[in-house]
Amino acid sequence: MSTGIAIRHVQHVDHEDREVRSDLTAFVGVVTRSRWPRRARAGDFIELPLSDLDAFVAHPARPFFDAATRLAVRAFFANGGRSCTLFGVCIESSDDLVRADRVRRVLRPTLARLTDDEDLSLLVMPPLAYLPLESRDPAVPAPGHHAVRLLLQHCQAMTSRFLILDAPRDMGDEGITAWVEALRAEPDVDPSYGAIYHPWLRRGDRAVAPAGAVAGVYARADADNAPYGVRVAPANLPLRGGFTHLDAPLSWNDARAMVEVGVNPIMEQAGRGLVVWGARTLSSDPRWQHVASRRIVSFVTERVRRDAEWVVFEHQRPELWETVARMVRSRLDGFWSAGLLTGQSAGSEYLVQCDEELNPPAVQEAGQVHFRVMLRPISTTEFIEVELQLGA
Repeated sequence: MSTGIAIRHVQHVDHEDREVRSDLTAFVGVVTRSRWPRRARAGDFIELPLSDLDAFVAHPARPFFDAATRLAVRAFFANGGRSCTLFGVCIESSDDLVRADRVRRVLRPTLARLTDDEDLSLLVMPPLAYLPLESRDPAVPAPGHHAVRLLLQHCQAMTSRFLILDAPRDMGDEGITAWVEALRAEPDVDPSYGAIYHPWLRRGDRAVAPAGAVAGVYARADADNAPYGVRVAPANLPLRGGFTHLDAPLSWNDARAMVEVGVNPIMEQAGRGLVVWGARTLSSDPRWQHVASRRIVSFVTERVRRDAEWVVFEHQRPELWETVARMVRSRLDGFWSAGLLTGQSAGSEYLVQCDEELNPPAVQEAGQVHFRVMLRPISTTEFIEVELQLGA
């Protein structure tokens, strides 16, 4: 079964070997009406590239951002995050984050900007978890459901971006499970591009949603195991940043039940403190249930795409297809040597196809080159087929 990846945005030749980073994070916060910069309108946004917490603390635009996002950025750097870009979207009211029509309208400019930056790999939108619940009925999705749906669609379209989610604080286990099922049921959403974490964390008397800290754990694990940190599951790692306990302690049975339904628990462990204890995506598909599987395939796809950008400007001929297949196999050999792919030897458990079957006259006339990769990430027993379509 194909993942349906279609890449069509290459417009120029670039022979530079651009590094693929898996630890660069985007935070999407909000700027409420009373804090808008002069002449701002709903949907306008502030963008801050940050290399450390001190740069954020000292920045004159910091007070514009909502408190949830400020806390998440602090937790990100405290947990080993090294670089992030912070976006603050101007909103009229919380309805801009809840109502489907307003969500799409207000987030469109920021998502367009995020689409232009191919290097950002992790995505977090902290204020969604702080929206008040509209109902205690488990059948009613979280108030940020439409925004989450849009963010998952964005990650899916980018193919190499992953969404880290919080569960709303007062949403019980039954409600969280129902929400995960609702996201899986969306017809135009691939839930493997996101993961959800629960419960909230405590720093003294203050409750904090965990996604910012967890994003730091992802970034720390990736950077510590660079250049192929995606092979390491962001789990069984302690949280830093002065968090003292969980907002709602979990038993081992609670944690096991959460993992089974696709929710990643955070546990308290003697001598270790708070520990991320799960690495499941929102997907129920066995191929995509593990965060590492999704991120390995995304990483491989993005690296191969960048390698092959030059292809769209070449004349279509069998020699070109052979060159593409050889180039991709060479890159996969490197990934196998680094431990991202399974197999007793290089090439024994991955295949590359680029030939006349995939590139009939209609594809050639459209100025496209299609190729197919079959591989198995180390974290799954399932083989995964990826089809890439390169073209102007």
